Amino acid sequence: MEKLQTASDVFFLLMGAILVFAMHGGFAFLEVGTVRHKNQVNALCKIMVDFAISVVCYFLVGYAIAYGVTFTFNAETISGGGKGFDAQGLSLVKFFFLATFAAAVPAIISGGIAERAKFGPQCIATALLVGLCYPLFEGIVWNKNYGIQELFFDKRFGAPFKDFAGSIVVHAFGGWAALAAVQKLGPRLGRYGKDGRSMGIPPSSIPWLAMGSWMLCVGWFGFNVMSAQGLKDVTGLVAMNSLLAMCGGILAAMVVGDNDPGFIHNGALAGLVAVCAGSDVMHPIGAFVTGGAAGVIFVFMFQKMTNQWKLDDVLGVWPLHGLCGLWGGIACGIFGLKAFGGLGGVSFGAQLIGSLMGAAAGYVSGWIVYRVVDALFGLRLSPEDERIGADLAIHKVGANPESDMTSRTG
Repeated sequence: MEKLQTASDVFFLLMGAILVFAMHGGFAFLEVGTVRHKNQVNALCKIMVDFAISVVCYFLVGYAIAYGVTFTFNAETISGGGKGFDAQGLSLVKFFFLATFAAAVPAIISGGIAERAKFGPQCIATALLVGLCYPLFEGIVWNKNYGIQELFFDKRFGAPFKDFAGSIVVHAFGGWAALAAVQKLGPRLGRYGKDGRSMGIPPSSIPWLAMGSWMLCVGWFGFNVMSAQGLKDVTGLVAMNSLLAMCGGILAAMVVGDNDPGFIHNGALAGLVAVCAGSDVMHPIGAFVTGGAAGVIFVFMFQKMTNQWKLDDVLGVWPLHGLCGLWGGIACGIFGLKAFGGLGGVSFGAQLIGSLMGAAAGYVSGWIVYRVVDALFGLRLSPEDERIGADLAIHKVGANPESDMTSRTG
């Protein structure tokens, strides 16, 4: 029975890892549909290369920082034959699962800095963020490193800081790091007129944008539900809350966004980002309200950021992941309380302080990393490369090579 339980957990967590891995295709297509046609190839390549760099850096350095586990032993040991490693390779699929979470951080940032960032320097920034910065905060929250959970949150608030599936650890961290990168890069050429007036740059493909959103939504149920990391702890409450929060985000974004398809499809993601932290303790009505509020936050703050603050965050990743993630961490401390129909075991104070700490950690990490990378290598494309597009400037091929050749020879 013990072997069967372990084998079931391996399969369960492997399916979760595959679902979250598939979400990276969603990140890619969401960006492909939002950027201009001349930057679509770059969007696809960035997400795939960032994923590979993230996994390698997390394998070599990051996972050891977060969980104190290294894989410098023989295959027999790491697959379950040695001390500290679970039988049947369960420890290995845990790494796979958590590596897909870590890789989401640069995937989030990619959408904010699209269409004007150099490829190589961005890859270096990815290595630094996933190998060093993200694991430090991840380990504090999910592995109780440095005693901060017990010595600060437990003692002061009577409950640890809770983030079941990453509203803060993944989304707020990535979204606030993206804000620092967006501020450093500045707006795209032509994004704002000489008088500061916003000049709209339309997305290249609403269908691709919608496909990206759907892929992310489907994979998100692996992201949230499988965060239990074992069958004995899995609960259908997480699935129900994720579903209701997603619907709340869609409907709210539709109403306040005046039926704009970009807002509608991102509204679904806003609701899912926000519910991650408390999806295992909220009542479904609380999850619906959390998701609906996130949809409003995304639409309102995207418009304010773009039109008033002149921040050119191409996919709106700071309001979507940074602010909706921050709201989700705080909402866990509201709708997770028994007084609001939740299961309890959370503290509003712990959630407020922990959420702000996560946002600050992401912003400071992004501020340092992108400024260091810019100083050493230069982060932004030249004006000429930006005008012709990252596809031709970096990858030497457009999104439709055959059509390009036909038009040149015809």
